[in-house]
Amino acid sequence: MKTLLSLLFQFYLFQFYSQPLNSWSDEKIMVKKASEVSTIMNAEMIFTERWDILPQPQFWKQIMLLSPDSCLINIAATRVVLKKMSNKDWNSQSELEKDSVRQNLRKEFGLSNSDRIYVTTGKNDFFKFKEVYPSLSKGVAAFEKFGVDPWYAQAILLIESPGQLKKSISGAYGAFQLMPNVARAQGLTVNNTIDERANFERCAYGSARLIQKICIPEAKNILAPYSLKYNETDLWFRLFVMHVYHAGAGNVAAVIAKIQPKEASQQIILDMWQNTGGGFGNNSQNYTQLALAAQLIIHDMIYKECDEISDCASR
Repeated sequence: MKTLLSLLFQFYLFQFYSQPLNSWSDEKIMVKKASEVSTIMNAEMIFTERWDILPQPQFWKQIMLLSPDSCLINIAATRVVLKKMSNKDWNSQSELEKDSVRQNLRKEFGLSNSDRIYVTTGKNDFFKFKEVYPSLSKGVAAFEKFGVDPWYAQAILLIESPGQLKKSISGAYGAFQLMPNVARAQGLTVNNTIDERANFERCAYGSARLIQKICIPEAKNILAPYSLKYNETDLWFRLFVMHVYHAGAGNVAAVIAKIQPKEASQQIILDMWQNTGGGFGNNSQNYTQLALAAQLIIHDMIYKECDEISDCASR
């Protein structure tokens, strides 16, 4: 009996300390600009693991900073940019002329007819990074208070509705863009007279609870059959959870069933960018590419514009 209790106690300790509680502290940085001090998450893992050199995040970084009157002609599979031009010039062409431009680019860059070519418009009218920046510290603090990895708060705030409070076509609303039924399921009031998604703290609570109670457990369930070893704070795993947050567990499970991952690494996300399954299509593939690109932009912004940056763990 004593041995059994000892084993149970050891198991409890393992379970407790294997959780990522407060392990994100090393990733927090304090940023000072004039009299304003913010605590946000650093982007170091993106650089140390070389996500920053991938063409997809670099492509979306350009798009996020590009005016909507311009567009980038790019290879769909890799997001390598072939040509930049104005939207006015592109749209003034007939469909035959557009096809001719694509064919000429295929010849110039040695591409096959099967290589799809996209034309993507600049989106700096949507991604308002200076406007969203003040909310990052609030989001990080809120998620940490709720016991949820604050990396997710920063990632979601940067790409879902940055610096704006708009309702999407699908009905998502609030800083964390929660759907009405999802918000209600996480304890928020959403009816004809009250919509707590408009309240930053309540919306953060709903999003944090969704990540903690549904997205992370579902992500683990999807990966369980493949016997992979990983930590919840691994960047690829966080991105994987973001896919669950955006596309839903069923659609993520469908694409993973096609990929059949053999190791827990960046390669899982790279394979997801190249495969579809269920309702996991182009928009789903783009989601974590946007997340990485936005973090790179914020990184550049704070190191160019801020007066002082220090690690919170060293303070």
